Amino acid sequence: MNGSTQPEDVWADQVAIVTGGGKGLGRAFALDLARRGARVVVNNRNRQVDADGRGPADHVVAEITAAGGTAIAHHGAVEDPDSARSMVALALDTWGRLDSVITSAGISNPQMFHKTTPENFRQVLDVNVLGTVLVTSEAARVMREAGRGRILMVASTAGLHGETTVSAYAASKGAVIALAKTAAAEGAPKGVHTNVLLPYATTQMTETNMDGRYADLLTSEKVAPVATALVDPRCALNGTTIVAAADGIRIGETAEGATVRFPGTEIAPEELVALVDRSRAGERRTFPEAQAAFQDFAADLV
Repeated sequence: MNGSTQPEDVWADQVAIVTGGGKGLGRAFALDLARRGARVVVNNRNRQVDADGRGPADHVVAEITAAGGTAIAHHGAVEDPDSARSMVALALDTWGRLDSVITSAGISNPQMFHKTTPENFRQVLDVNVLGTVLVTSEAARVMREAGRGRILMVASTAGLHGETTVSAYAASKGAVIALAKTAAAEGAPKGVHTNVLLPYATTQMTETNMDGRYADLLTSEKVAPVATALVDPRCALNGTTIVAAADGIRIGETAEGATVRFPGTEIAPEELVALVDRSRAGERRTFPEAQAAFQDFAADLV
């Protein structure tokens, strides 16, 4: 099933897990990895099954095997700790190793912030944040022991910028971005790299609010090569956030502005606005993790 221009032996022994791999972006990621020669655990819960009892993950596995690839289905819910453990165990028991994880499982459940319910918020956080935490932390333990591994957390630009009507989703994806940066800093000494992908694609989740001018352009299949490159064992990127759509990418970064000082013990509101404008106009700074940001800020104050 190797249709890549890369050497086949790069992927021949690789084992990957893709959560939410039965539909949309996850399906595209699983198919692309398998096409290059990776063996894939395709995870997707069985919300719907066909007359033969097969769910979305089973159908993707069938696509992969029909094309000559190797894959196995897993049907657990990502927010269930037992599911995370069994998912990683399935990869190890079947193929003896685990090299990469892509966390594509997610839900949106749109509600205006002032109307959102605790139940709705909790459900979104459980799937999008806890589901990502459980699977990747379980995988990270295996990868750290092996001294290698690639983790790709799929988030959203809603987590960078916010987005109206999806407060729970935006909050969850912002948490995933921060989680990935932390995992990247912790995993680097052990050869485990973690990055974030913020895709724009027309999927079951986005088709109702996707701008019609771009819907046909923004396919999941066009984003898949970026995801594959980020979990390639040769990829040196770590703690990087990439926005991707169609045949384009751009970096997504959280930055701090210049340090400006204020005199006295009080700041008038209009003075604070002026200070913020001065900081925004100054040099923008990015940091690998929070302690580096603190040390940089503190150094400006002494």
